[in-house]
Amino acid sequence: MTAGSRFSRITGTGSYLPPRQVSNAELAAELATRGIETSDQWIVERTGIQARHFAADGVTASDLALEASRHALESAGRKATEIDLIVVATSTPDMVFPSTATILQNKLGIAGCPAFDLQAVCSGFVYALSVADSMIRTGAASRALVVGSEVFSRILDFNDRTTCVLFGDGAGAVVLEASDTPGILASDLHADGAHRDILCVPGTVAGGKVLGDPLLKMDGPAVFKLAVHVLEASARAALRAAGRSETDIDWLIPHQANIRIMHGTARKLKLPLDKLVATVQTHGNTSAASIPLALDVACKDGRVKRGDTVMLEGVGGGFTWGAVLLDF
Repeated sequence: MTAGSRFSRITGTGSYLPPRQVSNAELAAELATRGIETSDQWIVERTGIQARHFAADGVTASDLALEASRHALESAGRKATEIDLIVVATSTPDMVFPSTATILQNKLGIAGCPAFDLQAVCSGFVYALSVADSMIRTGAASRALVVGSEVFSRILDFNDRTTCVLFGDGAGAVVLEASDTPGILASDLHADGAHRDILCVPGTVAGGKVLGDPLLKMDGPAVFKLAVHVLEASARAALRAAGRSETDIDWLIPHQANIRIMHGTARKLKLPLDKLVATVQTHGNTSAASIPLALDVACKDGRVKRGDTVMLEGVGGGFTWGAVLLDF
């Protein structure tokens, strides 16, 4: 590759969901034992979610990431030893430190390459993909493993039906490699900490104790209003940066949080809903894992094909948001 012609492309995708799938009916029955009323109809009408997956006790974000990474490496035809960068997007790390990425690195049986976590909540995978793309373009890496992995079931308040029905556990991964032809075309990333209180886990660890509340809190209407606006703006910014238009998008793969937000974004971009990849119904909101999960599903079922133009976009606590436009 000559100077100025170094790009990055996705060469493999993978995903993993824990074996235990919890239907809306099953979750509603469990919540009823706590005196909390909900139903399959109530959840589906408001979110589109029909089920979610919960990891077994003792299963960590790095365990889920390992399975997704193995699938991505197999898809790319690569060995773990060929990876020279690992970026893991997660808000539910295995421990305070070391990073989940270094734990994943060890589980993959490799050592030496840089490995670090990135925390941007549900926008995490978009952020991580942008960071890995930048490092490949500058020559700091040539073959990256970019992962989103979450065990959100560990931070849910099962006495709050407005949040506990939304989230699930899972992981998704891609192999991103240096290329002489563009793959990642443009990215657009933002954050505004003024909105931190509408989606947060307001707890921390200090002096051997949990300070504050270690469970997820969300102002659903405020998140919805902000999300649809910023997702459209970020997608359009990425299109402008790449010199493309909405008509060039073959597939829109947004963060899988709420089907109404996803439909709203597609309409604002004037995209037919058959160009929207939606998997939220089967796994709920898996935060940083949701975009690579949905991408892998769409690749495996034949929707996303080589040469397709794909828009990835996410929005999450922070508040963070962003989009990545790519040629697959």
